Amino acid sequence: MHGDLTAPADAPRPPVLLVHGFASNAAVTWEGTGWVRSLRDAGRAAIDVDLRGHGDSDKPVDADDYAPERLGGDLVAVLDSAGVDVVDVVGYSMGNRVVSALTELAPERVRRVVIGGAGPNELFASWDLDDARGVLERDEPARNPVIEQVLRPAIAAGADRESLLACIEGVSGAPLVIPGDIPTLFVAGEDDPVPQGARELALEWDADYVSIPGRDHVSTLTSRAFKDAALAFLA
Repeated sequence: MHGDLTAPADAPRPPVLLVHGFASNAAVTWEGTGWVRSLRDAGRAAIDVDLRGHGDSDKPVDADDYAPERLGGDLVAVLDSAGVDVVDVVGYSMGNRVVSALTELAPERVRRVVIGGAGPNELFASWDLDDARGVLERDEPARNPVIEQVLRPAIAAGADRESLLACIEGVSGAPLVIPGDIPTLFVAGEDDPVPQGARELALEWDADYVSIPGRDHVSTLTSRAFKDAALAFLA
């Protein structure tokens, strides 16, 4: 697990742990979209990590290595390595399944959570694994257009195919559960189908919910409104 702590000179509030989604990395998700800069400008330290199988982290090819509790344990190890006791957390897409595991493993270390681009339905559980395997192992076109939309850019960017397949298998069906005493904010793009049901889940949890007009799963990340909502909530 590769992680970096970026802190302003004076950061009295807890650092913000940033957890990216599938087939991405910290540099693309959080640095390239202006999140780290926005946090620094707001006086917040940022801890951005590359989940295993992604970016500069190790890339095992066994599905068991991507079980949510293993990925959540990686985040605990990052906090320990950084000498950080408590964090606020912003997760995006698949990263929220890892955040969920973190809050189950070490709830005392999480103050607040922002869930971006995710809802109650785990995306990989709706995929035919053979369809994804055909794309990753044999470069065959997927029957499911969402699989094509997710995997083709990752392959083009040079992602490790075996580790992506193992990640899909390991994370598939992972729950989204945040302990009720941890304040939570859901943020979803108005045109993003991935977090379907997030508004209803927020009501069920008595959590906050923000919809970003005119944004899909990718463009929500760059939204100033997403950053502003998260910063206000974490303040």
